[in-house]
Amino acid sequence: MKIAILGTRGIPNSYGGFEQFAEYLSLGLTNKGHHVTVYNSHNHTYQENSWNGVNIVHCYDPEYLIGTAGQFVYDLNCILDCRKKDFDIILQLGYTSSSVWLKRFLNKKKFVVTTNMDGHEWKRSKYSPLVKKFLRHAENLAVRNSSHLIADSVTIKTYIKSKYNKQSTFIPYGANIFNKPDQHKLKAYGLIPFEYNALIARLEPDNSIEVILDGSAKSAAKRPFIVIGNCETKYGLYLKDKFAKNNNIRFLNGIYDISVLNNLRYFSHLYFHGHTVGGTNPSLLEAMASSALICAHDNVHNAAVLSDNAYYFRNADQVATLLDSVNINDSDNQKKIANNVRKIESSYLWDSIIDRYISHFRSILGQQQPVKEITPWKMVVSEEYDTRLNIN
Repeated sequence: MKIAILGTRGIPNSYGGFEQFAEYLSLGLTNKGHHVTVYNSHNHTYQENSWNGVNIVHCYDPEYLIGTAGQFVYDLNCILDCRKKDFDIILQLGYTSSSVWLKRFLNKKKFVVTTNMDGHEWKRSKYSPLVKKFLRHAENLAVRNSSHLIADSVTIKTYIKSKYNKQSTFIPYGANIFNKPDQHKLKAYGLIPFEYNALIARLEPDNSIEVILDGSAKSAAKRPFIVIGNCETKYGLYLKDKFAKNNNIRFLNGIYDISVLNNLRYFSHLYFHGHTVGGTNPSLLEAMASSALICAHDNVHNAAVLSDNAYYFRNADQVATLLDSVNINDSDNQKKIANNVRKIESSYLWDSIIDRYISHFRSILGQQQPVKEITPWKMVVSEEYDTRLNIN
């Protein structure tokens, strides 16, 4: 199959979750004999036309000049280039700035477009009421104008059915089991194994970064708390300034070497995951696969993946309590870690996720019958879903 992947800033990843996903998926599809093209921003740090067998197309992206509006131009440029090619499948990752172009330029009667709907973009606290209204509209456009829909979590699948009465194919993100820890990777950061706490995320308000760090500041525990993510943004600089006098909080900026990241997760005492807008986040799966003891923001998306095998928080006081009271060496906590690793092995390994995408692509091309969807190990949707996710 000839497959195009749109909707990211490009690969190899130097930004965030969708880029990490595109990197793993494109490489996996290529290794299984498919022809894959990933669209990259023209100013991506990687400027070659191929990467490990994946074709790279660079399109002009004026976001660096005009801000968020540049995303619409970039997405349009990618879509216009797609129209010139004879792809069998166009995989659109997300919808925030691309859905306005789908009906006009990638009409589903002419192109097979399957869209990964991601999470609830309109719930992100960084957006104004007007932008949130547009994002709801963009979500609606993506549902109506895509040939097929992919939900990366059971909560998003349920939402799409409840809100739009549309079926979607559940395919989560993936992870690989990390079982070769190397504590020498910590030396560059002056860290001692299991004597620091960590979070890895884009530094944005809806990832609960400030809540987590407020909790760290309140905690009596003296372990260093490392923050990994681009801290040169407006919000990142605000956080650095706010916590500048707290010697326990260390901002390490963005790290994109997966080996380093996995070691930092593995050797952490507690690993905090603050994402709030769903669905299944790649960094959460990687933390599970890296044998981290996870403290997650208390919402239905995180609970659907972690179930009882994590601690949960909603505010800074609860974060402080976790930091002061949880010991990674307790037998119950070791069971939580082991259960999460088994969950990755049974439901989230990259090789099986890539096979699910291949099955999805072949089924929507009419090359085979749809394959029965997997149900992740002990994955359930909270009865509170309708009210907590504001379906209406």
